[in-house]
Amino acid sequence: PALDLWRMAGLLHDFDYERYPETHPIRGAEELRALRYPESIVEAVLGHGDHTGMPRTTDLARTVYACDEMSGFVMAVAYVRPNRSLDEVDLRAVTRKMKDKGFARQVPRGQLTKGAEELGVPLDEHVANVIEGLKTVRHDLGL
Repeated sequence: PALDLWRMAGLLHDFDYERYPETHPIRGAEELRALRYPESIVEAVLGHGDHTGMPRTTDLARTVYACDEMSGFVMAVAYVRPNRSLDEVDLRAVTRKMKDKGFARQVPRGQLTKGAEELGVPLDEHVANVIEGLKTVRHDLGL
């Protein structure tokens, strides 16, 4: 089913990062192809890195790209809240931190906005969707 593809792409897109940070996600895509994963997942994995040159031509690829950095950023906002909880994170808190260039400076702000643009949704809506999505798994994340 389609939902399984989306889940797999979300879970697998960074699986090679710790072992191969210099060639991520290219190396991971090669491994996924060798293991006969669906090409739509391979393309989404490749597409979440701008440096690969893989165009994001599917909703799956655009969503992985848009949600990758944004979910990490939202989690970083949760980590600095008094109770380290996603329950304390809202749209205002995230957009305020996005303007703070000293906060989570390794997160490219341009990618945060570009992801929403490629999805065709307003940035505020994208941020709110990511917050709500993460809240559904907050206990698994320890947040």
